[in-house]
Amino acid sequence: MKTKTLYLAVALGMMLGFSSCNLDTFPSDELNSDLLLQDPQGAEYIMDGVYAILKDEVDFLGYASGNCYVRHYFQLSEFPADNICLSAHTTDPLYEATAYSMNDGLKNVGTLWMVAYKGIYMTNTVIETLDETKEESKQLLGEAYFMRGLLHLHLVTLYALPYSYGRDNLGVPLRTSTSSEVTVRNPVGEVYDQIVLDLRKAADLMGKSRGNAGYPSKEAALGVLSRVYLYMEKYDDCIATVEEALNGAAPDSKLEQGVNYAAYFANAKTSKETLFCIAHETSDDRGQSSTGSMYLKDGIGWGEVYPSDPIMYLYERHPEDLRYNSFIIPQFSGNPGKKVYVTIPAAEGDPETPHIKYRTNLIDDGAGNYSFKGADNATYAIEKRMVNGEGEKDASGPYFEYHANYMGEDCLVRINDDVTLRTGYTIPMIFINKFSYQDGNPMLSSPVMCRWAEVILNRAEAYARSGQDAKALDDVNVIRTRAGIPTYTAGDLQGYSSVTNIVMDERRMELAWEGHRLFDMCRNKLPMDRRYAGAQPYKIVDPVNEPHIIYPIPNNEWTVSGIPQNPGY
Repeated sequence: MKTKTLYLAVALGMMLGFSSCNLDTFPSDELNSDLLLQDPQGAEYIMDGVYAILKDEVDFLGYASGNCYVRHYFQLSEFPADNICLSAHTTDPLYEATAYSMNDGLKNVGTLWMVAYKGIYMTNTVIETLDETKEESKQLLGEAYFMRGLLHLHLVTLYALPYSYGRDNLGVPLRTSTSSEVTVRNPVGEVYDQIVLDLRKAADLMGKSRGNAGYPSKEAALGVLSRVYLYMEKYDDCIATVEEALNGAAPDSKLEQGVNYAAYFANAKTSKETLFCIAHETSDDRGQSSTGSMYLKDGIGWGEVYPSDPIMYLYERHPEDLRYNSFIIPQFSGNPGKKVYVTIPAAEGDPETPHIKYRTNLIDDGAGNYSFKGADNATYAIEKRMVNGEGEKDASGPYFEYHANYMGEDCLVRINDDVTLRTGYTIPMIFINKFSYQDGNPMLSSPVMCRWAEVILNRAEAYARSGQDAKALDDVNVIRTRAGIPTYTAGDLQGYSSVTNIVMDERRMELAWEGHRLFDMCRNKLPMDRRYAGAQPYKIVDPVNEPHIIYPIPNNEWTVSGIPQNPGY
């Protein structure tokens, strides 16, 4: 039997101290397939190792602290979009992702690529070794196909253009065996086709999870597959896949409700809503290097990333929204009275742009008219402006924004109870706790890769884009009912111009900071308006014309294997 090298699981003493992420070379630590066959638990060790390397800190070019796949994935997939405000410049490479100034030598860009392909290699060893005709092999084989598909999906969405831009664009190298064939960048369409095959195979082989939500199941495979079909614009297939996953169950029966939903992310690992997560234990606490540390200050967190103004405006349409009250934590100063926060536009590239430039008391005349006194002691009226989509903002809406013509500039205005400003900066501190408080630890969570709420919204978008508006609204209303806010009817879209726009806003609010917004906007070719307070560039990002909308192929890959670099790098 041909000997195949293998990245060993942590349980087997796997070492990740490599200096290159070239796909054509592998470390000397190996377990050949002959030995794997002799150990009934060998495949289980390997799959447990795949899950472990996604949460473990690894060394890459001399970096280890905070160098973790799951942390990088959620930052790379979230920070270039328009749901976050980065409160200040930082030396962490997350800044380059936020500012569209990525380069091929960054540790986050290289580490995610390296670890993903190591995980894929491990899954291929299991796939090539186990006999799928044996009942006892099916679950682990299914897990291997699931993870191979999921990791290829992560790679093709981060390092290649969306499927909707064309099947023939350069994708990423497909790895469906352990042989060291010459590395090429397969076309995007070919990569997606293989992901579909892998997830379909995984669903056919697996049943229930062999543990908590850190282990995949048939439903998890179908859930991710529904996302893939949505990205491929195969709406009928997306709808059919969600139907198969539900298996006759009512969508709301798959969701946590009330107080259980309010505490969902702290308990994601054991929740019925979670289809797959990167399960963490107490021993996996990364402290300041955790995924949640940038979103929350509690204890030793950095607390430097806050909700953007546009998404806050969306939530504030219904202050009773359970998501708004449960996952967003303003740091009130304790001083009574509402304040006006004025963001003054400045030249693009200005390092001070666009922090809050002025904060003062709100003047309320009692008749619904707001104003404030400026630095020049003049009184400035505040305009409540509706944003109704169709070319405005993110083509969603409607939501309102406050604006003021302040000293000759059209300025975005925020009105809040007095929120503490981040020390040394003029950004109100508003924390996010979707990656916190597992076992009461503010820096610990089991980050969710797929959950039922997303799957229901996948179907809602597929319905809307295929002209089945009533069914789309039914799915959206399941999510809104759980959130405790008003639902929609065909006769009352509450100001929206289309059901598709309703779905996109609901995806934005429900899945915020979970790594979906960037892909939702890019695949639909919608602009992201980032003209709000924060250290991110003050501009509208058009994904069609933004050269850095996808990440560069890591330097240690393309310089060794010779695959082409992405344009613009």
